[in-house]
Amino acid sequence: MAENEKQFESNIEAFLISPAGGYEKATDAGYTSSSGMALDIHTLVGFVKATQPIMWQRFEKQCNSDPYKKFYKCFEDAVQMDGLLSVMRHGFKHRGMDFKVCYFKPESTLNDVAVKRYEQNVCQCIRQWHYSEQNNNSVDMMLAINGIPVVAIELKNQLTGQTVDNAKLQWQYDRDQREPAFWLNHRILAYFAVDLYEAWMTTELKGTDTYFLPFNQGSNGAGNDGGAGNPQAEDDNYVTSYIWENVLQKDSLLDIIQKFISFEVKTEKKDGKNVTKKRLIFPRFHQLDVVRKLIADVRENGSGNNYLIQHSAGSGKSNSIAWTAYRLASLHNDDNEPVFTSVVIVTDRRNLDAQLQETITGFDHTLGSVCAIDEKKSSKDLKDALNAGKRIIVTTLQKFPVIYEEVDDTTDKRFAIIVDEAHSSQTGSSAMKLKATLADTEAALREYAEIEGKAEDEIDRNDKLVQEMLTHGKHPNLSFFAFTATPKPATLEMFGSQWTDGSFHPFHIYSMRQAIEEGFILDVLQNYMTYSICFKIAKDTPENPELPESRATKIIKKYEKLHPYNISQKSQIIVETFRETTKNKIGGKGKMMVVTDSRLAAVRYFHEIKRYIQERHYADMDILAAFSGSVQDGDEEYTESGLNVRKDGSHISEGQTKEEFHDNFNVLVVAEKYQTGFDEPLLHTMIVDKKLKNVKAVQTLSRLNRTCPGKVDTFVLDFANKKEDILEAFQPFYQETSLEQEVNVDLIYQTEKELLDYAIYNEHDINAFINVWNHPGKQDATAMGKMTSVLKPIADRYNLKNPEERYQFRRLVRKLIRWYSYITQVVRMFDEDMHKEYLFLSYLIGLLPEEKEEPVDLDGKLKLEYYKLQKTFEGAITLDKIDGQYVSSKKQGVQGNRQKSTLDEILDKINEKYKGQFSEGDRVMLGALHDKLIEDDKLASSARTSDPRIFTESIFPSAFGNAAMESYMEAQDSYGSLFEDKSKYDAVMSALAGVIYREMRSKKTVDYRKVERDEQVQMVAEEPVKYGK
Repeated sequence: MAENEKQFESNIEAFLISPAGGYEKATDAGYTSSSGMALDIHTLVGFVKATQPIMWQRFEKQCNSDPYKKFYKCFEDAVQMDGLLSVMRHGFKHRGMDFKVCYFKPESTLNDVAVKRYEQNVCQCIRQWHYSEQNNNSVDMMLAINGIPVVAIELKNQLTGQTVDNAKLQWQYDRDQREPAFWLNHRILAYFAVDLYEAWMTTELKGTDTYFLPFNQGSNGAGNDGGAGNPQAEDDNYVTSYIWENVLQKDSLLDIIQKFISFEVKTEKKDGKNVTKKRLIFPRFHQLDVVRKLIADVRENGSGNNYLIQHSAGSGKSNSIAWTAYRLASLHNDDNEPVFTSVVIVTDRRNLDAQLQETITGFDHTLGSVCAIDEKKSSKDLKDALNAGKRIIVTTLQKFPVIYEEVDDTTDKRFAIIVDEAHSSQTGSSAMKLKATLADTEAALREYAEIEGKAEDEIDRNDKLVQEMLTHGKHPNLSFFAFTATPKPATLEMFGSQWTDGSFHPFHIYSMRQAIEEGFILDVLQNYMTYSICFKIAKDTPENPELPESRATKIIKKYEKLHPYNISQKSQIIVETFRETTKNKIGGKGKMMVVTDSRLAAVRYFHEIKRYIQERHYADMDILAAFSGSVQDGDEEYTESGLNVRKDGSHISEGQTKEEFHDNFNVLVVAEKYQTGFDEPLLHTMIVDKKLKNVKAVQTLSRLNRTCPGKVDTFVLDFANKKEDILEAFQPFYQETSLEQEVNVDLIYQTEKELLDYAIYNEHDINAFINVWNHPGKQDATAMGKMTSVLKPIADRYNLKNPEERYQFRRLVRKLIRWYSYITQVVRMFDEDMHKEYLFLSYLIGLLPEEKEEPVDLDGKLKLEYYKLQKTFEGAITLDKIDGQYVSSKKQGVQGNRQKSTLDEILDKINEKYKGQFSEGDRVMLGALHDKLIEDDKLASSARTSDPRIFTESIFPSAFGNAAMESYMEAQDSYGSLFEDKSKYDAVMSALAGVIYREMRSKKTVDYRKVERDEQVQMVAEEPVKYGK
């Protein structure tokens, strides 16, 4: 390898001026002779003369002075008005004359004139470019298109003691941004800093404020799982050779100028004034790589394939989607035919519509505008856009079920469907209807006819059952491009690439790890603090009613969550955390979000935080609330806009909350709002008072990870989750996420069998329903009446079952419907009987009423006896550098039984979860006592003939005392604590009494040595400790 910077420079030049590189070797003589122009006017005019001779002759005739200077003036006026990027792409007009200053590669080679003009571009590589007339400074290398400088590179070599950091400093301190060549979108479009191992890039020089982005592939190569940096190059080449071989090579650079770089103009408020911000967006390497790899694969394989793109938050998914959509919409095959009729983008993000429109319009004025079917438009507008063959359509998934039978014949039409945030909503009935709307089912029809042993024309195409089954599985006219940071197993199987070992993987990866290591997002787990809440709730009533356990548990937990003391203690911590930590961050602009688990909790937190702020006379905090709808708290009804008030007393509408939070407020209390898709770079601290699991945890906490100048860290204070829970949620998505094997579709038959075992319906019922359902056209009122009439006997049989059986049956029905919806998107089973049953159950579930839950009234029957809030963890939650893989379940079943339990036991269980925990010895002791007592025949006889109270208070204590003493004599060490602590003795005796009584009467036993810790009963009461002690 070369040992000096000049040799490094020479080797790069050698490639660029080779046939593979596509450039001509040149000097900067043309620039120095084109005084004050910041370009080579002789090369530019030479290109125009060669490619547009008639237009140049006309221009010369109109000139009364030097035509070169006059042409420069026209060119410069256009650049000043529209920017260089626009002039490069679209040319400019002067007195009715159209001039092009660059020609781009045509999509098809069939247009000989376009191909020839593209080849006439004069692409030059210039070393030591003297860019200024004020000094003799030079840039190591510059690339020019037709005399216009577009890329400048500073090169450094570690072997001479300098790195890419020195190159960045050179751009910041030694290159004056006031030079015309360095104005934004005026000449140079991208500034590179490159050494032997790394590359960085910026599109604007701003002195010391110049912000460079890493332009590296990733430690394992672009699109692969890894961290920051670059892999070792093949063939002993330079590690950074991809920069000049794959990015700056002539065809590549012209492609980037034509189809990637975009110029963004935004208006933002700063100090109460509107400020216009302009920036050039140059694709980051992974964005460039994913779009090119997707297009290359589609060009080679055509439509009909699915692609999963696992790109982390901070990867710039919106731009990647825009670039992919534009490229797919303009992609042609070798016969110069569009590969896709339309590109359909499925998203729930409103801001993506405007961003796509702006980005794509900047690329190509002829492609037509993006057709956005937003909430102001109806499903009919979507139908019209599809039927009209609009090139790019942005819509939501929910609009497809309305129109799936009304879209024109899709034969020979091909669709690219880009799914934004593909982890959600892609396995349900709406996604099925999307396929039903767009699928060309001719191939599926041939497959079905073959299975049935019939000719295609023998298949009844008006049979609705056949029509629906033909839309299942994958289709050759549909290609899905699914973008997500957090793929679920279903997402991987539906859109992932299947490897030879049967596992499913993303097509392209830009991992959370790489985004963090490259500094595009912050690591939200670096400063994490958890609190645990110890509390004890007691009865405030002599009654001891038997209650549905799960509902009573929820009510009791809600009682603790919303208890004024709980809210007040946490609110103090929230406010003081803001004042001690948050407000000092990001140059004093740091903001906080409080995530609550209910709208009522959000309202109470809002009031309590405001009360505490006013009580302490704090003047540096302003608080907003965010939730949907209205909330009743006592006699008062609250709404978001009702609570949120400006200093002048005016109310803030829901649509203004985001902007007001950014401009004027610093604490936002939310309930099921702004936990996804909310980008506020100034958000530094998050208070979590809500259980978060899996993808939800990652999405919620990732609201903090956005970067901005001055933001170097984040802080999370978590009242509801343990460190281990958060680690478990984040780990699968830190690097590549994969699925071990495909779903076992045959497991659905297990669910079907379980349903049939209830004897609520049979094959005859299904066929009777299908005979009514299966007629051409839309359902009318008569058909609906007939179907409900057919289903009534089944509903009657259902109502004869006991509540537990009805509950489990409904769960199984929902499971089969959901399971079948997913399976049929992945594979085409052509199981007519199963599809009939799916349709039958889809209608039946609507006629099966939810159980009327007996009211659980605990109002005034509970009191908070004990409460302690204590810090349990503070520090960094460190993720392992390993991939996450989902392992397929071997069984599909319905879990969960609704139990009834006494209020005492429920309270004990809850109090235990937040307080004392059994040791292994205690668990063994409890199991041994249980086993000894359950074998007592005399006790069993008493249980069968006594009422619970007599058994618990009069009979069981004696039997328990004997069993405990016998056990103590056999193992004093194990049972000593039982006799040393009366409260423990009483708690164990009380817990076992109820359990033994029920088991002896029902002849069921439980192995208590296998019971999980969080299911054990409360053993030891602690003395109340005041908060803060």
